[in-house]
Amino acid sequence: MEQPPTGGGAGARVLVVDDDPTVAEIVTGYLDRAGYVVDRAGDGPDALARAAAHRPDLVVLDLMLPGMDGLEVCRRMRGQGPVPVIMLTARGDEDDRILGLEVGADDYVTKPFSPRELVLRVGSVLRRVRPVADPSGDSSGSGVLRAAGLTVDPEARRASKHGSELALTVREFDLLAFFLAHPGRAFAREELMRDVWGWDFGDLSTVTVHVRRLRGKVEDDPARPRLIRTVWGVGYRFDPATTEEA
Repeated sequence: MEQPPTGGGAGARVLVVDDDPTVAEIVTGYLDRAGYVVDRAGDGPDALARAAAHRPDLVVLDLMLPGMDGLEVCRRMRGQGPVPVIMLTARGDEDDRILGLEVGADDYVTKPFSPRELVLRVGSVLRRVRPVADPSGDSSGSGVLRAAGLTVDPEARRASKHGSELALTVREFDLLAFFLAHPGRAFAREELMRDVWGWDFGDLSTVTVHVRRLRGKVEDDPARPRLIRTVWGVGYRFDPATTEEA
């Protein structure tokens, strides 16, 4: 029997939403032993009520819920404010996974899944979204990235366009920061999945969907992107020079 990862939760609050009590109990047990504060909900309305009462740091959300499905729950939670979401989906339901990413899920795990892998995914997402304090107390922002009117502060996890803050999901933020750190270089989707997601393999449509969502937030005309260019036969390139010269 595999052992759950221990420690590292640092008291982060995780809301587990699944109508299968066995799955919810197992996931809750693993997260609890890893140091997380876990809340449980068996359906959409209960999940929304619990999230409103105690805002979670992350939500593990089953896509197939009775009544209000996981997509609608995700939309409504995001309407209350940004929160990382890891969706649980049935294996082979690629369209559902893409829909989940379209509404803003940061990650997904396909059923049947390893509870230990899920706990590791939770830790990975939370590490990205929760800035680590600088022990020196220096908050000068020396690592801030700027290009084409965009500003990204990786430590504060804040991004803006012409001074207006952007509402980005965890993965959208990571993707934008990566592009700003590597202007002018073309990356294959496999490279982006490895370097941004930290995955050596996976569904490459994940990258495609996130690029499309990110374009919708940073491009003046997402239908004719000038910043995040498609390099046919390769992947994508962040090209700020074309905008700055225009």
